Amino acid sequence: MIQLCLIADLSPGVVTRIARPDVPVPLALVKVGERVFCIDDTCSHETASLSDGWLDGHEIECPLHESRFDLRTGKPDCPPARRPIRTHVVEVVDGMVCVDATSLAPIAETAR
Repeated sequence: MIQLCLIADLSPGVVTRIARPDVPVPLALVKVGERVFCIDDTCSHETASLSDGWLDGHEIECPLHESRFDLRTGKPDCPPARRPIRTHVVEVVDGMVCVDATSLAPIAETAR
């Protein structure tokens, strides 16, 4: 497990970007209600940071081309994005938001 941040540091409805040397890919954390969602921070269509986009309930909109991704499944709602983004299981341990390191392996460009 990789510790990402304190749950107290997350505000509901605000996207928090995590990009550090110990985290293999940039992540976006979002607290919706009492749940914390973790997704890859990069749009599957272009290399835009989803944390720069807009949040509406359980969807985050890419700031470049307006495709929206479901935080629960990673699925896009419309083109130009056709591929889902990765979602990651989050655990809160002693107030610390953690994610399984094995789910964070970078995706080869040919697989994108």
